[in-house]
Amino acid sequence: MPTDDRGATLLRLARTAIARNLGFPAEADDSATWLREPGATFVTLTRDGQLRGCIGSLEACRTLAQDVQSNACAAAFRDPRFPPLCRDEFGNTCIEVSLLSPLEPIPFRDEQDALAQLRPHVDGVVLEHGYHRGTFLPQVWEQLPTPEQFLSQLKRKAGLPPDFWDDGIKLYRYTVEKWKES
Repeated sequence: MPTDDRGATLLRLARTAIARNLGFPAEADDSATWLREPGATFVTLTRDGQLRGCIGSLEACRTLAQDVQSNACAAAFRDPRFPPLCRDEFGNTCIEVSLLSPLEPIPFRDEQDALAQLRPHVDGVVLEHGYHRGTFLPQVWEQLPTPEQFLSQLKRKAGLPPDFWDDGIKLYRYTVEKWKES
């Protein structure tokens, strides 16, 4: 995958997908061969520095172009935490695309061992327990800078109490390459 223009291309694809859904005329070149490779992305929208939507894929199940376009529209129109993005907001909305590495299991003995293995500002983390599942991108370390804060809030996001621990918990890590509109 070429490194030169990937970010600009992915950001353009995300913005174009949202624009088309809002009824604006928009085109983006999706002909690059690397866009046809499988890819997993998260698309994050912000307005005035505040989160406005964030949806993504943890595993590469479709082409990179399809994934970023689908996640852009989902972040704009289907994030259950926010009303759908409207035309008036579009111009002031900033888009960030995160391209995820494959998930890697984190083996651990207990919660303290798991905490010791987390790499602040590097790891995105997926937590699973039974039907509960949640993830935080590496960018979330900016708001939750300690492994203890990060993991307790990730448990909460997964629908578990922040002090919950059980031998059935599974943790996975991933890294991201990210690009943000200026």
